[in-house]
This record gives sequence, C-alpha cells and structure tokens, in this order.
Amino acid sequence: MSLHAVIYRYAEAPDRLDEHRPRHKDYLASLYEQGRIVISGPLTDGAAGALLIIDADDADHVAALLDLDPFWQLRLIADRQIRRWSPFFGADRLVA
Repeated sequence: MSLHAVIYRYAEAPDRLDEHRPRHKDYLASLYEQGRIVISGPLTDGAAGALLIIDADDADHVAALLDLDPFWQLRLIADRQIRRWSPFFGADRLVA
C-alpha cells in the first residue's frame, strides 16, 4: 500500500459546486469502489475543501486519477496538494 494524502480547497463558487457535486461524488465513489480511495471526506472548518487518502503508486499516479474529477476539470478546485503519507499510529487499522 502506497498512500498519499490529498487536500482539496474548493473554489469560492457555491452555486457551481452544488450544481456539479453529484458528478464529483460519483467519480470519487468510483475511485473508492476500485480501492483507490481509502478514506475521504469534507473538511468542516475554514475554507471549503476535502481530505482524501489515496492508494496509488506515486504522486503522478494520484494526480492522473484526480485530473478526471469533474470538479478539477471544471476548475472548482482552487488548490490541490498531494503528499506521500506514511501512517504510524493506527496503520494496522488500514489493513483489510
């Protein structure tokens, strides 16, 4: 398992985000069903965004997967950070 933490900061366009959120959620659901997303969810303090933990070979692979996210394609993600993540405490809980 090669994990990456991804932080999305959404654009300040609430109407457009609401309009396209179903397609965004469907795409992320497909990544979850493929085993790529380990866990994800919205950040609920500060600027609107999300945290995703992705299982992929490297940061380029993560970027390629997330480049297909409708929010990314519609420029509704203002900032995207991809960082290699090595869990320590609780890592045993990630093994299925």
